[in-house]
Formats: sequence, structure tokens, C-alpha cells
Amino acid sequence: MDDVSRQARWEQRTEVPLAFVSLVFLAMYAVLVLAQGLPDAWRDLCTAVMCLAWSMFVVDYGVRWRLSGLRLRFVPAHKLDTVVLVLPLMRPLRMVKLYEAVQRRHGEPRLSLYARVITYAGVTTVLLGFACSLAVYDQERGAPGTQMHSFGDALWWACATLTTVGYGDVVPVTAGGRAIAVGLMACGLALLGAVTGSFSSWLLQVFSREGDEEPPGR
Repeated sequence: MDDVSRQARWEQRTEVPLAFVSLVFLAMYAVLVLAQGLPDAWRDLCTAVMCLAWSMFVVDYGVRWRLSGLRLRFVPAHKLDTVVLVLPLMRPLRMVKLYEAVQRRHGEPRLSLYARVITYAGVTTVLLGFACSLAVYDQERGAPGTQMHSFGDALWWACATLTTVGYGDVVPVTAGGRAIAVGLMACGLALLGAVTGSFSSWLLQVFSREGDEEPPGR
């Protein structure tokens, strides 16, 4: 129990700072991808900051592994944390952990369950879509037969993929780009399902409450 409480205290203290570090990581990656004429010195600086940020993620993962006392069972028990460690651009998926940390600091949540689900899904969609746009543009630009000639094309592709529309006018042609597409499709389906299910549940609750409040005989 003591190990669990120590792990909870560590997560409470580090989740918000690490969320800021993850935004710095994303910003540095965006500079490297979009600023093509950046001097080598600045590119080296951005790369160094990204490596420093990733090393902080590694330290956090190692500390939580040590405090959990699960040994090798920690990896399957924390699949999302492991994925985020290997693919730092996926850190937007940890928005739930960030919200829980803020909630513990400030007491009870002010938003209803449905509002929290929709807010989480919305923020996650924006961050994840931007991160995947950067990653797929980095893979696709300059590739033979590429359809992503600008970052705007990558953003359009990410929006169509996340919303499960899939126009097909812009598609990745490289193996790396298609791998990113598969991950984004899965995340888009999960987020869309969460929002749709939450909204449907809220509507049913509202209609049920209105039905209970109707006077008899109507």
C-alpha cells in the first residue's frame, strides 16, 4: 500500500510538468519539420531539447515502474504509458491522466462526466491530429508520388482521417506514412465512439428525466 501511495504522489507531482514538457517536445518537432531552412545550430538545439524531454519521459517511466513493485508485469499493466514512451508524439493520449492530476490538486471536478468526456476527446483530437500531421508530412514530403506537397495537405488528411470521412484525395504513399495512418484511424474511431456514446447517453438521460417530470394523464 505504501508503494501505491508513493506512486500516486509521484504521478500527482509530475503529470502537469511532464504535460508541459510534452508540449515543448511537440513544438521542437514542429520546428524541425516545418522550418526547412533552419540553420544547423538551431536544428541541433531543437534536437537536443527533444532528447532532453524524452529522457525525462524515460526517467518518469522508470520511477513509476520502480514504485509500482510490479516488475515485468508493469509493462502489460501500463500499455498506454509504454506506447507513449516509445512514441512520444502520442502523449496527447495521456490527457486523462493529466485531468486526474489536476482534479486531485483542486478537489472535485467542476464539469459533468459527459462534459469531461467531450472535452478530453476534443483536446486529444486537436493535439493528436496536429502531431500526426507533422509526422506524416515528415514521412511523405519529397517521396516519389507523394500527394502531400505542403503541411496544409497533411492537416487536411489528418482531419479527414480522424473524422473517419476519408475523402481519399490525399493519401500517404510511404510505409511510414501508412503506419501513422493506421494508428490515427484507430484513435479516430475510439475518440468518435467515446463522444458519440457519451452524447447519446446524455440525451437518453435528459429525455428520461423529462418523461418522469411530465404530469400524469398526458
